[in-house]
Amino acid sequence: MNSRRDFLLNTGAACMATAAPMGLAAAPSPPRKAQIAITLDLEMSRNFPEWEDTHWDYEKGNLNDAAKHYTQRVCRLVRESGGIVHNFVVGRTLEQRDVDWLREIARAGHALGNHTYDHVNITATKPEKVQYRFQRAPWLMEGRPPLDVIERNIRFCTEAMRERLGIKPNGFRTPGGFRGGLSRRPELQSMLKRQGFNWVSSAYAGNYMTPPQERPTVRVFNSIIEAQAASQPFRYPSGLLEIPMSPISDIGAFRGGRWPLEDFIKAIRMALNWAIENRAVMDFLAHPSCLGVVDPDLETISMICETVRSAGEAAEIVDLGHIAETYKGN
Repeated sequence: MNSRRDFLLNTGAACMATAAPMGLAAAPSPPRKAQIAITLDLEMSRNFPEWEDTHWDYEKGNLNDAAKHYTQRVCRLVRESGGIVHNFVVGRTLEQRDVDWLREIARAGHALGNHTYDHVNITATKPEKVQYRFQRAPWLMEGRPPLDVIERNIRFCTEAMRERLGIKPNGFRTPGGFRGGLSRRPELQSMLKRQGFNWVSSAYAGNYMTPPQERPTVRVFNSIIEAQAASQPFRYPSGLLEIPMSPISDIGAFRGGRWPLEDFIKAIRMALNWAIENRAVMDFLAHPSCLGVVDPDLETISMICETVRSAGEAAEIVDLGHIAETYKGN
């Protein structure tokens, strides 16, 4: 996902997650067991691997070997634990010469979803807000209104996945996460349905944060639990299902907060335990280009797998498409 500085509440503002959105259709019934999704946004991230790295804003899909290898390692580990990973692909990645690694991930049973072709901000209403690439090369928009460019960008990713990988995307995730998801943008809901998607992952509740490089406090950890409770699937009046991302993401913790790894693992463990105890959904969000730098030994993923395994029949690791099927009749 693009530098989430534009989207996440990670600068110390006291923005607590409250009840699930937004005065919409009634929330669907929860699953009978906790459904834990491990989701990876396959893109390059500003500030990683070096803090001075900013050029990725213009090359979000130009995945380096380290990010690819980390993705493969995560997928193998989760598969060995009986689960699957949901990966969201930036279409420009499919311009690279070798995409066999993605084919192998798909053959192993992991899910691959659409993350737009250029990592565009689908809520943009001004040309300069669509994506850094389009700021530098505005002719790529061909004078089209932002919504047309965004819809075409999503379609290009779908076409690239079909052409290079031989598959259609399993769901759609927005670059960036938004309080309330797409609740105030019915035209975007309609556009995604027109593109063949019946669920979206766009909502990110946010959580309270202390200033960067300060250790998270009890208030921070409690706010993450509150955000987890507010990050349960819901359906928009249009019928589109929303599967929110669960705070806190790796970008929120390691870019926004500059946390040590142990605090991130603690936060994820607390949110995970809450989800298991409440038979709820948790959509763990990470980026191999970030998490692979700060957690090279896969400690976070290992903890998730072990915790779910220890929960027995109370929890399972699934992809977002499986979660969507669970809520299909609601």
